[in-house]
Amino acid sequence: MNMELLGKLAKIKLMIFDVDGVLTDGKMNYGHDGEIMKSFNVLDGHGIKLLKHADVKTAIVSARNTPIVLKRAADLDIDHVIQGASDKRAALETLLEKTGLEADQCAYIGDDILDLPILTRVGAAFTVPNGHVEVLSRVDHITHRQAGDGAVREVCDMILTAKGCYTSVLESFLK
Repeated sequence: MNMELLGKLAKIKLMIFDVDGVLTDGKMNYGHDGEIMKSFNVLDGHGIKLLKHADVKTAIVSARNTPIVLKRAADLDIDHVIQGASDKRAALETLLEKTGLEADQCAYIGDDILDLPILTRVGAAFTVPNGHVEVLSRVDHITHRQAGDGAVREVCDMILTAKGCYTSVLESFLK
């Protein structure tokens, strides 16, 4: 991790996640009754939980509105959930008002052009390797791991490292 990104991540107080194509692999499976099913990665989920050790709050901003996202957010104790956000700039403004934070104290991981209004404003911007080309060219870091397969955990570990918490968090599991 380069020093510039390390400095940006040390200031992060809110990590914001897109859902489809970030927390999931972007595929949507429909049940026979039209119910949407999504798969989430446990490594990503544990990484989100570990951010609490660094006093980093968490949020989801998604253009879709599905009960499964609320369930996953509750399971992970995510602090803020905004669904149905076709205007992600407005969603970011809502989060900033609720938290009292500045945009440079937030990080975001998204994968498509709908995410650009947040990605281009926050202090640290991330995407996944198969993100849209316009997103790939405008972020601070492209994860090595794929969406729905550890990309979020990679970002969480980077934040913990930048905040000087990674080693102590790891050691707490080795006792």
